Amino acid sequence: MIGTRTAPRSPGPAPAVTGHPVRETYVDYDLIVIGSGPAGQKAAIAAAKLGHRAAVVERRNMVGGVCINTGTIPSKTLREAVLYLTGLNQRELYGQAYRVKEDITVADLSARTHHVIGREIDVIRNQLARNHVPLIAGTARFVDPHTIEVDSEHGIPQPITADKFVIAVGTRPARPASVDFDGQTIVDSDQILDLHHVPSSMVVVGAGVIGIEYASMFAALGTKVTVVEKRPQMLEFCDLEIIEALKYQLRDLAVTFRFSESVRTVERHTGGTLTVLESGKKIPAETVLYSAGRQGVTDTLDIGAAGLQADARGRIAVDENFRTDVPHIYAVGDVIGFPALAATSMEQGRRASYHAFGEAVGGKLGDLQPIGIYSIPEISYVGRTEDELTTENVPFEVGVSRYRELARGAILGDSYGMLKLLVHAESRELLGVHVFGTNATELVHIGQMVMGCGGTVDFLVDAVFNYPTLAESYKVAALDAVNKMRAIARVTGRPQLFAE
Repeated sequence: MIGTRTAPRSPGPAPAVTGHPVRETYVDYDLIVIGSGPAGQKAAIAAAKLGHRAAVVERRNMVGGVCINTGTIPSKTLREAVLYLTGLNQRELYGQAYRVKEDITVADLSARTHHVIGREIDVIRNQLARNHVPLIAGTARFVDPHTIEVDSEHGIPQPITADKFVIAVGTRPARPASVDFDGQTIVDSDQILDLHHVPSSMVVVGAGVIGIEYASMFAALGTKVTVVEKRPQMLEFCDLEIIEALKYQLRDLAVTFRFSESVRTVERHTGGTLTVLESGKKIPAETVLYSAGRQGVTDTLDIGAAGLQADARGRIAVDENFRTDVPHIYAVGDVIGFPALAATSMEQGRRASYHAFGEAVGGKLGDLQPIGIYSIPEISYVGRTEDELTTENVPFEVGVSRYRELARGAILGDSYGMLKLLVHAESRELLGVHVFGTNATELVHIGQMVMGCGGTVDFLVDAVFNYPTLAESYKVAALDAVNKMRAIARVTGRPQLFAE
């Protein structure tokens, strides 16, 4: 029942709250969220803000979920530590030999990571407590569509009932059964944070987002990295020109790519590992990182008891409102699949709670979701790519700004960064923004806002940006696109379109 107010089973019926009559059948909570990652946090807090009783179930050592403990936050903090300690971003200014610290150890890298993780966990606990959302420690499993049991550390299953549920259990690294992971020489993306030392050589199996991010970080540390990918290209959903720029920079860090190659076996020997490819190639390395996708953590949840099922990857299907086949159960975050990003997961959690309690929410979560890849250098984009627009027969023009032409780029020592705008050739609206280089994941939001408001390239042409900043790359790229369109107008005899 949407808009009802539920009450705990003991000590008895709670007094009615204005606008929320007491249910005849009492349940412990209006909403239980299983998982405390970005999606789960926002779902629970959104429900609490709407005046409903919400609780979060999470394992005691995983507050904040994979995002805080083994995924987004540790890897991005590691990246910052790598950039700082290696002095990589300063070498154009101070020479290729420049380093903040000569011998970088795992302890150097992990100190910053542990500090940030601790801070983030404190923030999450504080936010939940401030909104009166209990954090129930333990592992949940469904008993029936309205009941879960939580296995606590004391070993006594605790039954908890709720009117509605949000499943936000996230994912774990997918592990091929044929690979013998040991946590040091053959690792997954969770275990790589616990290496005892920085390896001298590494094979990264999989050129997806996680694989490329870690490949670039260890290459920056001086590790000889080989990336093996069964597909002919990496990060195929990104703009091809941007990916070519990234490959150039990674090759400059001595990264070797083996595309259209599959791994036959990974052998562990006294002197390290030997990765044998189906083509017969053999790659020796001290460590192998397997980054072969993610698996939804639904196997222990017993979702069948709630009338649900997951696919082979442990993912749960949902509709556009993140509702599963069981109407009062929602699923959000990585467990529902692409795009599996913390930023989108947060919004999914909020929207799921709003829909569950009949609260109005904005339009459909559409295509203007920014994608950020924290490789070295980083990539970010929003909207469509050149290949997509070409396939759809959409007329467009390209405007490009290169960091080396910006004063701020020179100050930062970034001569390779670039920003690309895709502009509709007739309506002049922005169709896509693609950024490569320093602060790419920050810069993309300017274009996202212009696109979200239905703005055109002319807004960026007329805008005044602080100088010197990387943000002025938008004006440079916009002028580049407009000047190309102006040249076409002159040729076609329609210069009046650009009359000042």
